[in-house]
Amino acid sequence: MEESKDVVAIERTREFRGRYHVLGGAISPIEGIGPDQLRIRELVARLGDSQITEVIIATDPNLEGEATATYLTRQLSTLGLRVTRLASGLPVGSDLEYADEVTLGRAFEGRRAVDG
Repeated sequence: MEESKDVVAIERTREFRGRYHVLGGAISPIEGIGPDQLRIRELVARLGDSQITEVIIATDPNLEGEATATYLTRQLSTLGLRVTRLASGLPVGSDLEYADEVTLGRAFEGRRAVDG
């Protein structure tokens, strides 16, 4: 997730019963935000827990969110975990915070594996 407010949006769906990791933003070269400014190292460290079998990438469906998802997919594909991304159905250019429960619920149900 990009921001802590996204956790609230996901919680409203009642579709996810796992752990969250908030990155603290998204990759945005225009704003000078690269992977090192996000909490990606902390995410990788948390994934050392043998109970974790899947990582769901839940970034905003905009340019920055897509760049972040692509970067994460490449970084996580070497860890032997199932890496999925929320399905489309969320409007491009919007924020997870403003999506309704039905749309977010369908996005969770339709998530798919991401090829690294």
